Amino acid sequence: MSETTTLAPQTGTGFLLRAGDVLTVIDPQGGQVSDLFCFAADDHDEKLSSGRTIDYANTIFLTTGHLLYSNRSRPMLTVVEDTCGRHDFLLTPCSQDTFDLLYPEFDGAYHPSCLENLSTGLEPFGVKPDQIGTTLNIFMNVWPEPGGELHIDPPTSVAGDRFVVRAEMDLHVGLTACSAEKSNGGVCKPIEFSVTAAGDAGAAATGTGVPGA
Repeated sequence: MSETTTLAPQTGTGFLLRAGDVLTVIDPQGGQVSDLFCFAADDHDEKLSSGRTIDYANTIFLTTGHLLYSNRSRPMLTVVEDTCGRHDFLLTPCSQDTFDLLYPEFDGAYHPSCLENLSTGLEPFGVKPDQIGTTLNIFMNVWPEPGGELHIDPPTSVAGDRFVVRAEMDLHVGLTACSAEKSNGGVCKPIEFSVTAAGDAGAAATGTGVPGA
């Protein structure tokens, strides 16, 4: 039986995803972003690259069939299923600085952030916060004006939407239930995910739990 892990609102985790394993990220309630970042498990100098991926895909709207590349132009993940169709690969993970600069209503108070949660989740693998770059912001609805201004609207995802990727190399993966209220329609909600080992039946849609380090 598949096992699904729930990330509580404004939390995150880190785990090993082996080549051929399939990661399914689910928005159980709708309207919630999940930040993803990853490193080659055998060399953290190789990591997910927004620039390389957008360059090779020639689009900012990544979906089924697209490859997600490393900074060394090697495929890290393949998108094998996407029921939402709108995600962001332009904006960095929210950080304390994000809330200090863009959320004046918090008046500089501490706020959970995706950068903190990714850093905590990936710390057991030896990852430092400064190594984490632009995340794939699953279900995030970012779109540009012709003049270049970016809009962040509520996610278009509905309850049960999923984004499924297959690992093309062994990876250390960080995943969050995004902490930024403005990115999630004003309310932060949980995210669910599962991992299916390479070769298991139904690998594109179901999972068998989180693999160990």
